[in-house]
Amino acid sequence: MMTLFLRLLFAVWLAAVSGSNNNNNNNNKRPNIVFVLADDYGFNDIGYHSPDISTPVLDQLATEGVRLENYYVQPICSPTRSQFMSGRYQIRMGLQHGLINSGQASALPRDSPTLADKMREAGYATHLVGKWHLGYYKQEFLPFNRGFDTFYGYLTACENYTSHKRVYPQDGVAYLDLRDNNGPIHNENGHYSTHLFTEKAINVVQAHDTSKPLFMYLAYQSVHDPLMVPEEYEKKYSHIKDEKRRIYAGMVAAMDEGVGNVTKALKDKGIWDNTILVFSTDNGGQVYGGGNNFPLRGHKHTLWDGGMHGVGFVTGGKMPVKGLVNNELIHVTDWYPTLVNLAKGSLNGTKPLDGIDQWDTITAGKPSRRTVLLHNIDQLFPKRGVPLYNDTFDTSVRAAVRVGDMKLITGDPGDAKWWPLPGQKVDFDISDERHKHPNKNVWLFNITADPNERHDLSHQMPGTVRSLLRYLVKFNAESVPPVWPTHDWRSNPSRHGGVYGPWM
Repeated sequence: MMTLFLRLLFAVWLAAVSGSNNNNNNNNKRPNIVFVLADDYGFNDIGYHSPDISTPVLDQLATEGVRLENYYVQPICSPTRSQFMSGRYQIRMGLQHGLINSGQASALPRDSPTLADKMREAGYATHLVGKWHLGYYKQEFLPFNRGFDTFYGYLTACENYTSHKRVYPQDGVAYLDLRDNNGPIHNENGHYSTHLFTEKAINVVQAHDTSKPLFMYLAYQSVHDPLMVPEEYEKKYSHIKDEKRRIYAGMVAAMDEGVGNVTKALKDKGIWDNTILVFSTDNGGQVYGGGNNFPLRGHKHTLWDGGMHGVGFVTGGKMPVKGLVNNELIHVTDWYPTLVNLAKGSLNGTKPLDGIDQWDTITAGKPSRRTVLLHNIDQLFPKRGVPLYNDTFDTSVRAAVRVGDMKLITGDPGDAKWWPLPGQKVDFDISDERHKHPNKNVWLFNITADPNERHDLSHQMPGTVRSLLRYLVKFNAESVPPVWPTHDWRSNPSRHGGVYGPWM
């Protein structure tokens, strides 16, 4: 009897161990996913593009993975973040005009699950560290009510890097914008935000229960203005005479170091070999704040490629390939289905997605299934000139669309200059020629052959112009009205303990 009992006991133990191993194996098949988003990080501000900025960590990570050299985001913060979180164009959500300002009752709609919702549904632990900027006027729009198990960061567009305060425009007073799931954080004054968010991300990694896969969204404040960085980082660039560029370069160095420290934490935890890390910017660099996108035309806020041709790469110990440069067309909306499918999650229950699963394109070099990319249609932006045609899309409206190699811009695209580095010599006219033709509102470029948008083809190819205008007609018919509420005085943080947060 004892022998039979021991055999049964051994069989139960063996089944338990086998089941545990199977669970671990299933989890190991689903990679940890870390998404790092830099703020206002220019195309020419990473080492492998730039002659004057050193980013050894980012360069090495990109070398160990796949660089995305035909990757697009949006020209400003909230639209990019909304598309990353939803997999849908901003015209579907009413977020096509500007960003979500402090005091506006506007937010990423709740009519479709966020990427974090889907990752949690797939069994992932979900964490956000850093910038939200997708609305906060009601509790239901805060990150921990949008699929994140934990949140540590800030809600608005930008703020002081050490006081973690933002000036409220209506009264000129700086109020705190730093919180976690439990409420405002009052004891981090003087803690530089790049270091603070790096440390909090490391804490997430160290505390992670490896019985679950990890999804962490690390949205740095860097390198958005105000221009602030500890002196030791700025000193590394003492040879740069332009003050804004020098401080900005120091801010990049601090962020580069931070990404390295987070990567080290993943390795120390023993989970790097089962991790995919994506690095992206949210829009083009702000040239008035030290950023640079040269040789691309334009900058943040514009519909030129300098505003939205983003820095991006995919790396990590789980990457099946490395050392590749990918030139296939990829958009920020594509991360939603790509990452959910990578996590073996389900896309059921979402509204129709504009994003496309690009994993085979990134890792196997397959042609991108994306042939059309709507950059935006902004009906509220001031119109420029008069419609070129009366039987198709109104070309006075600010919009841009990419179809294959061709990109069409209508309306007012914004500052049309090229912005070389301070002191850099350029052998072509870099001025904004819009003043020569103040009512011009149509531009057409072959972006593949002319990535710097120097040769307008609109007069030579009117048939192509009309063809792309038909795409804008279709997208415009599918769009919802822009959500652009007036400022709500009830949002003043002085009414809420001196802290930015929900007011309705």
